[in-house]
Amino acid sequence: MNENNGRIIGVGGNLLTVEFNKSVVQNEVAYVLTGSRRLKSEVIRIRGSYADLQVFEDTTGLKEGDRVEFTGELLAVELGPGLLTQIFDGLQNPLPQLAEQCGFFLQRGVYLDALPRDRRWPFTPAVKAGDRLTAGETLGTVPEGIFQHRIMVPFKLKGSLTVERIAAPGDYTVEQAIATLRDADDQTVEVTLMQRWPVKIPIRAYVERLRPGEPLVTKVRIVDTFYPVARGGTYCIPGPFGAGKTVLQQITSRYADVDIVIVAACGERAGEVVETLREFPQLTDPRTGKSLMERTLIICNTSSMPVAAREASVYTAVTIAEYYRQMGLNVLLLADSTSRWAQALREMSGRLEEIPGEEAFPAYLESVIAAFYERGGIVRLKDGSLGSVTIGGTVSPAGGNFEEPVTQSTLKVVGAFHGLSRERSDQRRFPAIDPLDSWSHYPAVVASEQVGFAREILHAGNDVKQMMKVVGEEGTSIDDFVVFLKSEYLDAVYLQQDAYHEVDGATSAERQRYVFDRIYRMLGCKFRFANKDDARRFFQRLTQTTRDWNRVDQQAVEFRQIEQQIEQMLAEVSDYA
Repeated sequence: MNENNGRIIGVGGNLLTVEFNKSVVQNEVAYVLTGSRRLKSEVIRIRGSYADLQVFEDTTGLKEGDRVEFTGELLAVELGPGLLTQIFDGLQNPLPQLAEQCGFFLQRGVYLDALPRDRRWPFTPAVKAGDRLTAGETLGTVPEGIFQHRIMVPFKLKGSLTVERIAAPGDYTVEQAIATLRDADDQTVEVTLMQRWPVKIPIRAYVERLRPGEPLVTKVRIVDTFYPVARGGTYCIPGPFGAGKTVLQQITSRYADVDIVIVAACGERAGEVVETLREFPQLTDPRTGKSLMERTLIICNTSSMPVAAREASVYTAVTIAEYYRQMGLNVLLLADSTSRWAQALREMSGRLEEIPGEEAFPAYLESVIAAFYERGGIVRLKDGSLGSVTIGGTVSPAGGNFEEPVTQSTLKVVGAFHGLSRERSDQRRFPAIDPLDSWSHYPAVVASEQVGFAREILHAGNDVKQMMKVVGEEGTSIDDFVVFLKSEYLDAVYLQQDAYHEVDGATSAERQRYVFDRIYRMLGCKFRFANKDDARRFFQRLTQTTRDWNRVDQQAVEFRQIEQQIEQMLAEVSDYA
C-alpha cells in the first residue's frame, strides 16, 4: 500500500498547497482527510517539496495541517461492459446510485464504483492458449445492448504477449480474471473484463490514424449539405443563450449515423442538465425502435458542482469515447459547453497566480483546447476495422460575441463551424445556424459546385436585403428583388427544418441530394414577372408548397404529386424544364 502522505499548508478555494516528503507526479490522485471524509483531488503543479492540488469537492472545513494521502495513481476511469445507459458525474460516480445512497443532496467524499461489481456478463472467448497478441487486440466479447463489447488486452501492456490461459465460455463479473498473459520479460498478467486508463492520456492502441473524409450524416439539412461534419472530424457550435444549441444536439444525437452517443454536460445550468436527463430516455432510437439511452452515456457536471470537476468530466467523456472506438464503433461526443470548462481553467489559473492571457484566461488555453479536439479522429485498428470519435463542442460566448478567446481558440482546431445567430433565433428560423458566417472544411453529401452556387445566392440575397434597408423596395430593380426572393425561399424551405415533425425532422442523405437538385435548378432559372407584387405572391405560394413537400414521406404517392405541382408552377413563370 502506498504510504506517501503530506500536509496542507495553504487553502484557497478549491486549490490546496501541500507539503510532501516522498516523490509525487503530475496528475496524481490524492485524498484530503477531514474528519471521516476523504476528498478526492488531483496534483496540478509541483514545486520542489510542495504540490498544488485541485479538489473535486467543496473544501469547507479544511485547514492547515490536515493530512493528505497520495495514491501513486493518475486520475483514471474504469473501462468495461456496463458503461452504456449510465449517468455519471465527472469522476465517473453513477449518479442514480449516488442519489439512492445520499438522497437529494449529494454528500462530499462519497465515491462509488463506476461498473456494477455483482452483475455477471456472458463471456465468449475469441482466442486460444498460445496465441500472441498486443495491446488493444480482442480476447473475447460480451453482449452489451445491440453491440458486442470487446474485451481487449489492456492498453498499458507493451510488446507482444502470449495467452497462457483463456476462460471458458460462461458468466463472469468485471473483477474475475478471464485470461492470463505472459510478456517478453516472462511476467504474467491477469486480465479481467474491466481495465483502468488515465483520462489525460490518449488511447493509442491502433495501427494508424486516418484523415477524416467521409461525411457524417446528421439528417440536418443545413449541416449535411452546407456545413458538413466528417466521421471522425471535429466541429463547434457557438451561440448565445436560447439560440437552440440543446435541441440541435438532441436532434444530432438521435439521427446521426453513429453507433454510440456520449453527452458531456459540462458546467451547464442544472435546469438544462435535468431537461437532458429527462428527454433522452424518452427519445426513440430510429435504429432499434427502443430508447435512445440504450446506446447513450451521459456525464454531467452542473454549474452548481465544484468547478474542478468540469475538467474531469470532459476528459472522462473523451476517454470512454476512445475506448469504444477501439471496438471498431463510431462514437459521437457532444460536449456542452466547453466555455464552462474554460472558465474553470481560468479560475484555477488565477488561484495558481499564473500570468493571465486575454480576458484572464490562461495563456495555454489554445493548447489545452487543441489537445482535447485532437483526441477525436478515425483510426484503423489492428484487426483492420475502422473506428471513429467525432467531437462536437458547444461554446457559450458572453453576449454571443464570437471574438472572445474560447471561441477563437476552438475555431483554430475544428474542421467545421456552426455559428448560431441570435437574429435567426428571434425570427424563429431553426436550426439557427447562420448560413453567412458558418463554414466547413469537410465534403458534403451534395456536389460542391451546387452548394457553392446556392451560397452565392444566399450572399447576393443578403446584399440586396441590406440595400433595401437603405433605398427601400421601390429603389430595387425587379431582377435584384427576385434574387432576394430566391435566397429567402432557399432559407425557408431548405435551411430551416421542423425538429419536431416526424418526416421533416430528419432528412436522409438520398432525399437531400434529390430535393436539393430540384432547388438548385430552380435557383438558376430566369423568371418572368410583371411586377414585384407578382413575384412576391408567387414565391409565397412556392414556399408553402415546398414546405408541404418537406413533410411528406419520399415513398408516398403524394410526394411525387407535390413535386409535379411545383414543377408546373415554375414552368408557368420561368424557363424551368
